[in-house]
Amino acid sequence: MKRYVDYYEIHRLFEEGFSKRSIAKKLGISRNRVIKYLDMSIEEFEDFSISLKTRKRKLDSYKDKILLWLREHPDMSSAQVYDWLQEKLGVKNIAENTVRNYVNDLREIYHIPKVNPSRTYLSVPELPMGQQMQVDFGQDTVKDLNGKSKRLYFIAFVLSHSRFKYVEWLDRPFRTIDVIQMHERAFKYFEGMTEEIVYDQDALLAVSENAGDLIMTSAFIKYQQARKFSVYLCRKNDPESKGYV
Repeated sequence: MKRYVDYYEIHRLFEEGFSKRSIAKKLGISRNRVIKYLDMSIEEFEDFSISLKTRKRKLDSYKDKILLWLREHPDMSSAQVYDWLQEKLGVKNIAENTVRNYVNDLREIYHIPKVNPSRTYLSVPELPMGQQMQVDFGQDTVKDLNGKSKRLYFIAFVLSHSRFKYVEWLDRPFRTIDVIQMHERAFKYFEGMTEEIVYDQDALLAVSENAGDLIMTSAFIKYQQARKFSVYLCRKNDPESKGYV
């Protein structure tokens, strides 16, 4: 059984000097599971494994539905299952970690390995001048004159056609008014404004997403409507869907 294989592999790799994080990555399991199994003797682990087969669990009443989702979508993450439980079934008061452990156990018991679909890449055509600009936010930690660590925040603008760039820094997190003013200074620097601006789904701009309709802060959306440029938000946590920045 995979759970027993994981137990022995976790202890073997740990004895060989691998960190808990690297063990989790090697075996494709959570770091919390590595920590839990390392803290168990073989007798305790066997009792734990037996209890999994007999105990009543919070998500058991949704087991059939979760199994259906996993079989239809083998690449589905536990985070997506967590979201669907809330959105489709109205499940509340369940921790995401509880869902993750339950999904991992179902995959093991019912032999539903997670499939990572390969991604198809295509060359991006060169865009004409004035059509698109891409914007990204970031942060870095530097030393001040007294040797103390200081976190700095930046916003970067790049024209998709020419790759011409403009960057501004702040010594505190951005506010929406900061971003608006920085857009204006970028337009002044570039001596113009593009028809479209591409952003990450950053919390500064995208407050929430509902069926693909992105809700932005009221201050920024008023600015965007006044300036009349179109907004494109690339997929969350997916820098490859943007590209130039």
